[in-house]
Amino acid sequence: MSALIAKPWLFSQPDQDPRTATGARLRWGIIATGGIAAAVTRDLELLADAELHAVSSRTQAAADAFAADYGFVRAYGDHDGVNGYDRLLADDTVDVVYVATPHAHHHEIALAALNAGKHVLCEKALTINAREAAELIAVARANGLFLMEAVWSRFLPSMQRAFEIAASGEIGEVKWVGADLGFPAPYSPGSRLWAPKDGGGALLDLTVYPLLWALGTLGFPQTVSATGWLNDDGVDAQNALTLGYHHGAQAQLTSSLLAHGPRTATVAGSKGFLQTSGSINNPKELLVRVGFDDPRTEQFTTVGRGYTYELREVTRCIQQGLTESPVMPLEDSLNTMRLFDGVRAQLGVSYPNDAH
Repeated sequence: MSALIAKPWLFSQPDQDPRTATGARLRWGIIATGGIAAAVTRDLELLADAELHAVSSRTQAAADAFAADYGFVRAYGDHDGVNGYDRLLADDTVDVVYVATPHAHHHEIALAALNAGKHVLCEKALTINAREAAELIAVARANGLFLMEAVWSRFLPSMQRAFEIAASGEIGEVKWVGADLGFPAPYSPGSRLWAPKDGGGALLDLTVYPLLWALGTLGFPQTVSATGWLNDDGVDAQNALTLGYHHGAQAQLTSSLLAHGPRTATVAGSKGFLQTSGSINNPKELLVRVGFDDPRTEQFTTVGRGYTYELREVTRCIQQGLTESPVMPLEDSLNTMRLFDGVRAQLGVSYPNDAH
């Protein structure tokens, strides 16, 4: 992991109320109509400068129903041998698309969108592997288009505040981080969580959130040690990562599709520590304790379901002519995929996309 840079993140989102318009209206296209697409669309509705313009799905009926539920102007399903997302991408009135398909389809669809001249917000994980991520980044830069991985938690006020505290020196030099996220997901071979063809498993779906706490306070590591349990389909149902840093710091991260966990994060420093309350991907409270002093707490609320903050960042960046977000730079997404590639090699997890 020597190629990865050990550097804490610095955050600066100028607009703290994501509902406030920052420029001209953008016409959004939503690709896929599953649960995450619905949740993000409900928050997109809150932005004054976002227009719900087009949606695509594999069937025209699903696209029509989604469009009716949320007030989209146009709906595209598969028709006469042309899939719905290609029909949407051929619509010159769409400015930016949100890709909400399972992981294994991110590269194909985001690449098609970039080649069609669309700006892209792509659900995490950005791709299946680093090779795919590098290609998307190269095409976006060559075409002068905006591309961002939708790691929504990174933009939340509570997360930005936690990383600000860690970087301020209040709790001293960060020495270790612990974070977990898990829930029991009933096994179904057709579910995207369990299907190898969709990039199923805990790593690509959950680990980005525990990892966020390590990367946001310690940066990218020099060493990664991974253990996990694979089911009969070769999907990681649970994993545990230990990240090591040249200055002696460590992080222990756990992700599970088998068990409930406390869903907490702890950032421990030489002078004190901070802990989260509420799930680590959307903390509602931070507890900060310096030495043996009484702890203080800071509480947070979110606008909408919390996706509004990343949507505001995408909108602001496109309005200002930026091709990537300074808060979520493309190099971080690429380095994350490199890290995940290394973890999968240790666990023995491979996907059909890896052979392409």
